[in-house]
Amino acid sequence: MTELRKDPIINNWVIISTERGRRPLDYKIKTEEKKKDSCVFCEGNEGGTPPEIFTFRKKGTRKNSPGWKVRVVTNKYPALKMEERKAALEKAGMFWKMDGLGVHEVIIETPHHHKDFDNLSIGNIVLILKTYRQRYLDLSKDKRIKYILIFKNYGIDGGASLEHPHSQLIGTPIIPQRIKEELKGAKEYFDLNGRCIFCD
Repeated sequence: MTELRKDPIINNWVIISTERGRRPLDYKIKTEEKKKDSCVFCEGNEGGTPPEIFTFRKKGTRKNSPGWKVRVVTNKYPALKMEERKAALEKAGMFWKMDGLGVHEVIIETPHHHKDFDNLSIGNIVLILKTYRQRYLDLSKDKRIKYILIFKNYGIDGGASLEHPHSQLIGTPIIPQRIKEELKGAKEYFDLNGRCIFCD
């Protein structure tokens, strides 16, 4: 069971997720080349992932089949899960906690296993960015989701468990404390200077 717990000292929320420990691992101590037929993110292996949520695909191709350019699926080992309810806040000893309500998606950036972001065409990169935007817009309609983060792990040292080029999206029912502080600071700067700090 996934849950969110609030650190009582610095007011940060953390995700406690036992499911994440069950992820497969592509990386070995020595780097070995992964074969296309064993990678669930490669084109032709769509049955190895949850059904697609969103995709850019070639005309005339069917959902959950080859012919896609960028593909979004629910993370098979999610840190958070969307349920048909609100996240209930409760006290547990010295902690505040709530169920791990939220969204955890994988954006498979290319059907090609060994095409990292820096080797993709401008057109493919544009599709990835459009996918980020579309998922952000779709998920922002759900009032239970308060914060959306899109991130990319690269290599085992960066937290990736699969080497196929992909990024992830997490939507949480809380706004992280640091983000609240950044927003507050940006507002204070604007109020004082009449300009956006990020633009300056």
